[in-house]
Formats: sequence, C-alpha cells, structure tokens
Amino acid sequence: MPKLDLADIPFQGGSSYPGKLAEATSGRFVQRIGDASGLTQYGVNIVRLEPGGLSSLRHYHMQQDEFLMMVSGACTLIDDQGEHAMQPGDCAAFPAGEANGHHLKNNTDAPATFLVVGTRTPTETAYYSDIDMMVEIGAQGSNFTRKDGSPLTADQIGDET
Repeated sequence: MPKLDLADIPFQGGSSYPGKLAEATSGRFVQRIGDASGLTQYGVNIVRLEPGGLSSLRHYHMQQDEFLMMVSGACTLIDDQGEHAMQPGDCAAFPAGEANGHHLKNNTDAPATFLVVGTRTPTETAYYSDIDMMVEIGAQGSNFTRKDGSPLTADQIGDET
C-alpha cells in the first residue's frame, strides 16, 4: 500500500446512536484511515473533537480491544476511575470484556485529535455505563436495546413520538 495522503480522506460526522442520543456526539468527526487503506482486521481512525465535543457516550466493548493516542490538543478521558488529562502522546487502552465505561471530552476552546485503533470482529456487544442501553452489532447492523435486551422507549432515546 502506498503512503496515504490524509488530505484525501475526509472527516465525517454523524452517529449511529438512536434518536436524540446522536446529538451527544455532534462535535465528533472521524477520518477512517484504516478503511481508506483497505484494512479489514482492525479499524484505524483519527477522531477530531470540537470544543465541548464528546467522542461517544461512556461505553465498553465485550469482543473488541480499543487503543487511543492523543495527537493534538487536549481532552479529558472519563472512565470508571474518574477524569484523566490527555495531552499529545498520552495513550489509553481498553481490553475487550473489561467493564470500564469510557469516553473523551474536549473541555478546551480548541479542536483536539486522537488516533483510535480497534479490533474488528464479526459481532460485538457494547454496554453504556451511564444509561440503560447496549448495542449488538452483527451482519444486520446495529441493534440498540436496554441492557436486558428489551426495547428502548422513546423517553430513553429522547424522542417525543
């Protein structure tokens, strides 16, 4: 594979979270460099968080390892042990099956970027620490439910319908 030109790989916004929960990550943009290079066994992304932005809702993975390294700016890693300042070069790792809900928040007035590398598995289950929600990912896509597998209600996802 030849050298990648990051300028040719767009940052994309958006979220797969249901209902108004998607608004939580409106300040997050992902550059999918692993996909652009044809990698299939693990994902590699650069994530840009705008000021006030969240990387995700606090979550942990059952089948997939996750590793991140700050590239620019500053963020706060929030996990089950508390808040941790993250500067360029700082790293964090989240082994599959370790119930340590985590996410990054940009509490500064400047954008921040970090590199994320994660396992790709045919299926995945992730749990959300601060709300009664899990996601099961498979060949059919993502299925968000309560942690016990029952359907989410409109009030859980912020829909008024």
